[in-house]
Amino acid sequence: MTGTVPASRSGEPDDLEQAASVFATVRPRLFGIAYRMLGSVAEAEDLVQEVWLRWQGYDRASVDNPAAFLATVATRLAINAAQSARVRREVYVGPWLPEPIDTGADPSIGAERGEALELAVLVLLERLTPTERAAYVLRKAFDYSYREIADIIQVKEATVRQLVSRARKHVLAGRRTPVSPKEQRRLLTAFVAAARTGNLAALEELFAADVMSYSDGGGVVRASRFPVAGATRVARYVRAFANRFWPGVEVRYASTNAQTSAVLLREGAVFAVVTIDASDRGIERVMWMMNPDKITAVPAPSRP
Repeated sequence: MTGTVPASRSGEPDDLEQAASVFATVRPRLFGIAYRMLGSVAEAEDLVQEVWLRWQGYDRASVDNPAAFLATVATRLAINAAQSARVRREVYVGPWLPEPIDTGADPSIGAERGEALELAVLVLLERLTPTERAAYVLRKAFDYSYREIADIIQVKEATVRQLVSRARKHVLAGRRTPVSPKEQRRLLTAFVAAARTGNLAALEELFAADVMSYSDGGGVVRASRFPVAGATRVARYVRAFANRFWPGVEVRYASTNAQTSAVLLREGAVFAVVTIDASDRGIERVMWMMNPDKITAVPAPSRP
């Protein structure tokens, strides 16, 4: 896999308006691939824009299947971008979490299949190689055939099967079977209520024994720079800052990454997005997104 993508070719330009129409049809899928590969709305948008620029300058008359061509370009660019992103995240201040995205306002992001979209899964995909991640995303989220994926990432079909299998085992090993969306929302609502009051017993009752709490402040806002582990420790951690954190906070609920999140506001402005991952054992992960640069894609939800 060289990571190269087709360069511009000379040729007679065709109707740019038609090219734009074709691109607009495929764009939701391109963004879906890029976002699942990078975990960043801003980086995914930049990548899709780069695909558009290349599509403008390409000999489009030579392309038999524009959708397949554009997905190939997006995937190869995303593999390169993911390699660079891994280096940057090694020096990130504190835990790095994927950037939440408002799937309530833009359901097209998960319209084809909702796989590899939840934050807990995106966190696990960070541990894969970019090529493994691409194979998994294309197969599980967009139902590409192994042959199609082999053509896109330029490996043998047997290798694709191995890549997808390894990635799937990694995801299954790192995450217990999640609860239903209704139960996830119930547990999140109960967690927020207990956290606001600092109710230690109620918090511990909600948590799995080995629950993990991750706070992504990016060094921009005050947040724990290390994950907190274990039901008792996480409950005490949440209670410790309750009196400082929650006064004046308005809580609204929204769909981010195809599951319910608590969107926290102060004076009408979003300052944090909190979500959980839960199994039949209780809450497995609490994820606090507080880096202001990474919550711009989640607007303040309307009051119920």
